[in-house]
Amino acid sequence: MSVVIPVYNPGKYLDPCIASLLGQTLPPGEFEVLFVDDGSTDETPARLDELAEQHSHVRVIHIPNSGWAGKPRNVGVEEAVGEYVQFLDQDDRLAPDALRRLYAMGHRNGSDIVIGKVASDFRGVPHGVFRRDRERCTLRTAPLFDSLTPHKMFRTAFLREHGIAYPEGKRRLEDQLYMMRAYIPARVVSILGSYTCYHYSRRDDGKNAGSARLVPAGYYGNLREVLDVVVDGIEPGPLRDRVLRRFYRVEMLGRLSEPAVLTYEGGYLREMVEAVRPLAQDFMTDAVHEGLGPMLRARSELLRAGDAEGLVALARFASSVKGAVRLEDLEWRPDGRIAIGLTARLACGPDREALPLVRRGGRVLLDPSLAAAPEGAAPESDAHAQPAPIDVTDDLGAFTAELSLRDRETAVEWYCRATFTAEVVDGGTAPQGADGRCEVVLRGTGELATEGGRSGRGSLPRGFWDAWVTVRGLGLVRKARVGADRAGHVDERCLPALLSDGPRSVIPYFTDPHGNLTLDVARRGKRTVPHLRGRRVQRMPGAPVELRLDLFTTTTTGSGTGCGSGRPELALAKPAEGDGMAEPVAVHTFPGTLRPRLGRAHLTVPRQTAGAPEGSWLLCVRLDGQGGPLLPLCGAEVDRAGRLRTDGTLASPEPAVLRRLASEQRRSAARQVLKAVAGPVVRRLPPAGRRKARRLAARVLG
Repeated sequence: MSVVIPVYNPGKYLDPCIASLLGQTLPPGEFEVLFVDDGSTDETPARLDELAEQHSHVRVIHIPNSGWAGKPRNVGVEEAVGEYVQFLDQDDRLAPDALRRLYAMGHRNGSDIVIGKVASDFRGVPHGVFRRDRERCTLRTAPLFDSLTPHKMFRTAFLREHGIAYPEGKRRLEDQLYMMRAYIPARVVSILGSYTCYHYSRRDDGKNAGSARLVPAGYYGNLREVLDVVVDGIEPGPLRDRVLRRFYRVEMLGRLSEPAVLTYEGGYLREMVEAVRPLAQDFMTDAVHEGLGPMLRARSELLRAGDAEGLVALARFASSVKGAVRLEDLEWRPDGRIAIGLTARLACGPDREALPLVRRGGRVLLDPSLAAAPEGAAPESDAHAQPAPIDVTDDLGAFTAELSLRDRETAVEWYCRATFTAEVVDGGTAPQGADGRCEVVLRGTGELATEGGRSGRGSLPRGFWDAWVTVRGLGLVRKARVGADRAGHVDERCLPALLSDGPRSVIPYFTDPHGNLTLDVARRGKRTVPHLRGRRVQRMPGAPVELRLDLFTTTTTGSGTGCGSGRPELALAKPAEGDGMAEPVAVHTFPGTLRPRLGRAHLTVPRQTAGAPEGSWLLCVRLDGQGGPLLPLCGAEVDRAGRLRTDGTLASPEPAVLRRLASEQRRSAARQVLKAVAGPVVRRLPPAGRRKARRLAARVLG
């Protein structure tokens, strides 16, 4: 494999790129790194030459300055000796296992192109492309046209056979041109969606590629070349319409929509419309137009009419439309996933009022004139102050929503399994001339999974993971955080958890001050004890003392706290004086045992502890390692012999829970006996017999 990196005066921004290449799990003998220096004038040429001297799999090619990335990439492909070429930009980085995984997928499928999941902390990412792994697909069977950046892996012979090369010199949309030339003839494209391979990184100097303001005539002249490739390479029909619709939606109407169009001064706005309109007339047929959502169709009609002021008025209304989400329910499931219930909708105005749909003459219309003006908007007096009503009757069934978790620091995003059902709800006071108001409400259930599963995705890495819902409807896409609006019982069910072997901590909490739902995975910044304060502690019947904490566990949770030595530290403490928020003062500490039982962590307190001072104490526990906060449990008495007895203030679990715990204990004991007695016999059986015996034991013992 060959990794091609065009380089020009990168300065410090090259450091993460180099580190990510040297840190690949793919052995250095199995890939080469080609830095193509495009006439850098800083210390970069000497630095790269030194790097090549230190690492035999690194090569540097120096060329005169061409002014853009196209020529360096072409030179890199010409010089590549690998079976595959992976493009990487100088200010981006690859994840450690990216090359190994990408090559393995491409090699086993004979792929022409392999697309790895990407993440960005500053630019849009087509998350829908990476919803799952796809071993073999094409432009016809997958939404490849939503991913038009070149940071992918290409079969070198495929590029050479089809003469796929970058246009050279300074220009715009060269990536789209390159990718469409590659996608159209590609027979096998693979998508690695279960591992984040490529990270776009924001530069603090604001000089990321593509950040400059576009010149309409040049930009849309370049787009015409891309559209010509689409029309020449794809026969008329639904596929061509879908591809053209993508460019119409994103590159054309998208730049005449909020928020960008609201920032254009009059002359620039007219220049944009004059540049875009001819492309719409030449390429965007009625079939392309009719396949758009209602808001985009309205924009398309305004563009066709050359109505720049109408586009601004529509954008002003659309900018007031937001996603609104209510968290209706939350509960840990036995498999360690968080099940949630949600209600989502599109809303508008500062008070998040229902999107103004009205019934008129048997049709449903989106009527922007009924919406409150967005905050800060000046009253309009011209004829375009209010957009005309838009018929949305045939698009109500297209409302949908998606649930995801997003890492706050790395911007990696993962889709979560969720199902939403759209319902048209009547309500409100009918305005004059209308049959009545209504709105579309999405009711859904989903699950937040932190542990690896069958999808091939690993467990969530350590970090803060924010819950988001993306609401789609009427051609609008709006993202909203989950949790600020929630049912009253949700907080009580938002328990900290210890999951998997180890174990590792997962703490769901609501942010301060906004109240949004976030998961702290593997103690990124939160501790367990503060999230257990005020929650119930129950005393199990019998001896030794066993306390049931509101700390969620599963049957696969390992013993311990997953912090430091993994063992909880019990403490005899004196209550704090003064402020009720002050920490108790520990006078004697000793180890306890924490293990999972029926969905909760059970803390075993020893009957006797050497050296414990006689007297009345507050029994506490540390669950966050040495120096962590103390969680008060109950009062305790210690006699001269160090025997410990808890007071009678703790209630026992409900009878149903006790019965289930007793049943679980009996099954566990039976399993141990069966394993000891029948295990040697079963191991001597043939494979089919062993499987049959295990299935029988599972049915009998659960």
